Amino acid sequence: MDGVIRTRVGYSGGKKENPTYRSIGDHAETIQIDYDPDRISYKDLLLVFWQSHDPTYRSWSRQYMSAIFYHDDEQKRLALETRAFEENQRNKKIHTEIVSFDRFYLAEDYHQKYELRRHTGLMKEFKRMYSRDIDFVNSTAAARINGFVGGHGKGEDIRSILKDLGLSPAGQEQLLALSSRRIN
Repeated sequence: MDGVIRTRVGYSGGKKENPTYRSIGDHAETIQIDYDPDRISYKDLLLVFWQSHDPTYRSWSRQYMSAIFYHDDEQKRLALETRAFEENQRNKKIHTEIVSFDRFYLAEDYHQKYELRRHTGLMKEFKRMYSRDIDFVNSTAAARINGFVGGHGKGEDIRSILKDLGLSPAGQEQLLALSSRRIN
């Protein structure tokens, strides 16, 4: 999405120190989104959140619960407001928890940019660009390409930023081919 700078997956909402996928404790699997509020609003991100899953479904475990972790009173207000709107629109109980943010623990490397990691040709491009995995995880280009190969965005979105992603001509062609099969 335009305005999203980076995404990273991890764990939040619990008390256990240093959770891992195999020892998550009382945390939930989460996504951290860094964004430019001059290009996209928090409310717009919330609207995408509500449309990207079924919040009327009650999770069978805390690990997979639907939650919004707010950072301030304004984010809390907007989260509660949009949840009430969604509940009214769907005419069903919304089970998404609205929780004060405490701490985010980065998930293991193999969970980061999961869709992108499945494409060895593109990953070779990123290994060329980033010698350290954390730099890859924090990369805006990697976040965008992960979204595109995961089926999000539009073909014209890719074409408009393709030259800014740092890919070789062969990598650009591979991304266009992959995304044309996945993006509506």
